[in-house]
Amino acid sequence: MYPNLYYAIKDWFGVEINAFKIFYTFGIFVAIAFIVGALFISKELKRKEKQGLLLPREETITVGKPISLIDVLLNGFIGFVFGYKLFGAFLASRDQGIDLQDYIFSLQGSIFGGLILAALLIFLKYREKNKQKLPKPEERIIRIWPHDRVGDIIVLALIFGILGAKLFDNFENWDRFIKNPIANLFSPSGLTFYGGLICAAITIAIYVVKKGINVWHMADAIAPALLIAYAVGRIGCQVSGDGDWGIYNSAYISDVPGHVIEATSADFEKKLNENASYFIEGRVRDKDSTISTVTDRKANSIENVPHKSFKGPSFLPRWLFAYTFPHNVNEDGILLPDCEGKYCRTLPQPVFPTSLYEIIMCGSLFLILWTIRKKIVMPGIISGIYLIFTGIERFFIELIRVNSTYTIFGLHPTQAELISLLLILTGSIIILLKRKRN
Repeated sequence: MYPNLYYAIKDWFGVEINAFKIFYTFGIFVAIAFIVGALFISKELKRKEKQGLLLPREETITVGKPISLIDVLLNGFIGFVFGYKLFGAFLASRDQGIDLQDYIFSLQGSIFGGLILAALLIFLKYREKNKQKLPKPEERIIRIWPHDRVGDIIVLALIFGILGAKLFDNFENWDRFIKNPIANLFSPSGLTFYGGLICAAITIAIYVVKKGINVWHMADAIAPALLIAYAVGRIGCQVSGDGDWGIYNSAYISDVPGHVIEATSADFEKKLNENASYFIEGRVRDKDSTISTVTDRKANSIENVPHKSFKGPSFLPRWLFAYTFPHNVNEDGILLPDCEGKYCRTLPQPVFPTSLYEIIMCGSLFLILWTIRKKIVMPGIISGIYLIFTGIERFFIELIRVNSTYTIFGLHPTQAELISLLLILTGSIIILLKRKRN
């Protein structure tokens, strides 16, 4: 596992650069996911524009104005925030004992770094405005195509996606949220994909309608991009070991920390009992006999530890079916031998690497949707297929994941399973109604 870029560079090239510790692997892949999504959305919108399905909109803008007070304040604020945190984190990275993730989400930072970057952004904005400055500002009518608005759409998706993901995560883990609302709201961990999808979709739909763009054509353009962006984001989960893994695979055990071998059910039960405090209390005893709380994935008893037994084909690597996520970014598990410093833990028993499965499934579903999109001309059908695809994918992955459950008529579904079924139903209704109307 590579919690941040420092460990990846160290492993690949043998070079230790402390400054790279501020670049967390999960965050890097989330950024890449947004970029990849934007590229595919833009490409599909341009195709629809050439077909005459989407048209530009004329808007009046004023050009030639000098820099305004709003420009100064906005660029200064953005520059100060980023400079305050990034420059401060860069300096803090020299301290081996500091947790940079906690640092970034704290109030600590560098005032000097904030002022420098704020001044730089204000200067760049001033220079840009000065080049465009006219003796007398004038109004011009310009044409803005839907693909020109992809940047705005991505920013809205980022902001409201994160807000929605945090909101739904706290709803799903209400007991944890009530104990410490402020800490859970501002914690860097804990994001629910469907919460981000729903809130971002509503926001973008409102924006699209306001800009006079056909909602169904826009939705069809975004749908394939969502699948590939999700797959890329899940690479970050897998590579960093962010805790989004599945239940234990009882067909295997970890004979020594970080190593997986095939086993019987009796072997599995024996290993559970050896680390009973981890599975029941979420605590482990470290080398110096100190007790550390390392996980919130706890069961009421050894018998209730969630697991399924599946032994993969011998010609495939074991980590496809059972993995212990050594050096995971959550620092969850027991200590690895001969490892010093942070991120020296591994799960005591192997789990299903569900993030890896979602990378494969969503990547494959993207290829299918991207291949058939030109053959389906009826607007809304691609969106309906996407909802069905993503609902089915998430429903089945939930069968081997650990999440909070609800009790409904004797059943115990998770939040994601309920939303998955709703998405499948919604997608099916959209397709039926669209076919009937056309």
